[in-house]
Amino acid sequence: MEIMFFIVPLFIACVFVFVIGKIIGEWVRNSNAPRLSVSAVVVDKRRATHHHHSNGHHHHTHSYHVTFEVQSGDRMALRVPRGEFDLLVVGDEGTLSFQGTRYLGFTRTR
Repeated sequence: MEIMFFIVPLFIACVFVFVIGKIIGEWVRNSNAPRLSVSAVVVDKRRATHHHHSNGHHHHTHSYHVTFEVQSGDRMALRVPRGEFDLLVVGDEGTLSFQGTRYLGFTRTR
């Protein structure tokens, strides 16, 4: 039983370090990626709801993702701010600006 008092906190600490490392790694990769602007079409939008429980209270947050299709036919789903999510419509054509997996903007041409 004593070993559980060591293994459980160690496991939690390892998961925490892994998640933080993954977040920092993605930030570094995005920061080192070139900023690109390409012609794209909005092909899908989705909102994800995340439920949280703390101190006996339940609350939720949302994340907003838009899938863009570029001229080559490749698709990329990027997380976008809610304000821009609300303005984008499936079928919009324009110029997508991004850096790695980081959304920088979309300028509508049609």
